[in-house]
Amino acid sequence: MVAALVSIFGIILLLVIVVLAYIFITQRELVKLDELCRNAMSQISVQLNSRWDAVTSLAQTAMRYSKHEAETLQKTIAERRQGNVTTAQDVNQQQNALTDIMSRLMVVVERYPELKANELFIKVQDGAVKYEENVRMSRMVYNDTVTKINRMVRQWPSSFVASLLHFTEREYLEVDEPQKKQAPNLNDIYGN
Repeated sequence: MVAALVSIFGIILLLVIVVLAYIFITQRELVKLDELCRNAMSQISVQLNSRWDAVTSLAQTAMRYSKHEAETLQKTIAERRQGNVTTAQDVNQQQNALTDIMSRLMVVVERYPELKANELFIKVQDGAVKYEENVRMSRMVYNDTVTKINRMVRQWPSSFVASLLHFTEREYLEVDEPQKKQAPNLNDIYGN
């Protein structure tokens, strides 16, 4: 009888140890993924700030050609540029604002062909493109990490640990509307 009780107690103790080990390991994985999400969001914020700086430099270069239009762009940049981004919604708002500013700036550039050929303008524009590529890569890293953490938050039994420790699903970053790829209309290409 005593041996049976010791055996049952040993099994219960072993189960408790396994459950606690699982909770410990799952908590560490959730924290790791949460930190990776924060890091990716921080990288996006840094790259967006660099892109804002590049766009501001483009507007300053354009000021030599059209003072009124460049001043308007700089006022718009100052109004729309915010500090650090911390949520997916902040990133999407910043991206939309940057897209709007860049389209306005390109209208100015089209009016002044000599601005397109300006060496400083070309250099700064290349920098803005580089920062946009960095933002795109950081967005991919963020969304990949969000997929992993959301999977853990939603799948059982890790969902139990996640809810116990107050981990919640993260919001994905949206695809930029101007960058969505559409298949070309073959009728337009072939004239049918």
